[in-house]
Amino acid sequence: MRKYNAIIIDDELSAAELLVKHVDVLRKDINISNIFTSWSKALDGLRVERESCDILLLDISINGRNGIDLLKIFPDIKSEIVFITAHSDFALNAIKFSPCGYILKPVDDIELANSLDKATKRIDAQRMTKSTSDNHVEERVGIFNNKGIDYVDIKDIIYFESINQYTKIMTQKAEYISSYHLGKFSNVTDRYPFFKTHRSYVINLKNILRYETSGIVIMSNKKEIPVSRSQRNNFLQIFDAIH
Repeated sequence: MRKYNAIIIDDELSAAELLVKHVDVLRKDINISNIFTSWSKALDGLRVERESCDILLLDISINGRNGIDLLKIFPDIKSEIVFITAHSDFALNAIKFSPCGYILKPVDDIELANSLDKATKRIDAQRMTKSTSDNHVEERVGIFNNKGIDYVDIKDIIYFESINQYTKIMTQKAEYISSYHLGKFSNVTDRYPFFKTHRSYVINLKNILRYETSGIVIMSNKKEIPVSRSQRNNFLQIFDAIH
C-alpha cells in the first residue's frame, strides 16, 4: 500500500510528530521513513537516504540554520520538496527549488493534502517516464550521410572508426561513412556495450573474437583493432577470464 517514502526535517520533535499524524490521516500510501531534528543529522541522513526519499517535508529554520542551504548541498536531490515552516519571508527563495508546497505552521490539512497530491502526481509521472524508457530501449541508430539516413541495428555494429572529421561505422552487413565526428555517436556508445580502445576506435564488446597480448583485439569480421596502453587494463577487467 505504501508507495512513497517521505522524510521530515524539523528541529522541533513535537512538530515533526504532529506532521506524521497529519500525513497518516491524509495519505495511507505515504510512509514517513525518517525524522531528522538537527542540522547534522539531516546532513548525514540525506547523504544516505536521498536516493530513496520521494518526498522531503522540510522546515526552513533548523537549529538557527537555513533549510534552503541544506538543499544547496545536495543539488542532485530528486525528492519532491514541501516546505513547512513558521517563516513566510523565505517563500521567494524557496520557489527556486520548484516545491510542491510552502505551508505555514500551524499546518492546514487542506494545504498539506494539496501539496502531497501535487508531489505524488509528479512522482507518478517520473516513474511512468522511466518505465517507458526502460521498456522501449531504442535498438536502432540513424546514420546521417549526404544522401539521407541509414538505419542500422545497434547489435550489428562491429566498431566505429574515426577518420579525420568523418566516422566509419562497420556493421555485420555493410560499411557506412558519416560526416559526423566520432563524439557525435556518444549517445549510442555510452548507453550500449561499447568500449573506446583507442582514440580512433570504439568497439562493440559483443562482437569481439579474441584479444592478443600484443594489444590487438580481433573483431567478428576479423578486423584487428589496437588497444592503447592506457586502456589495456580497463579493457581486460571487463571480462572474466580463466587463467
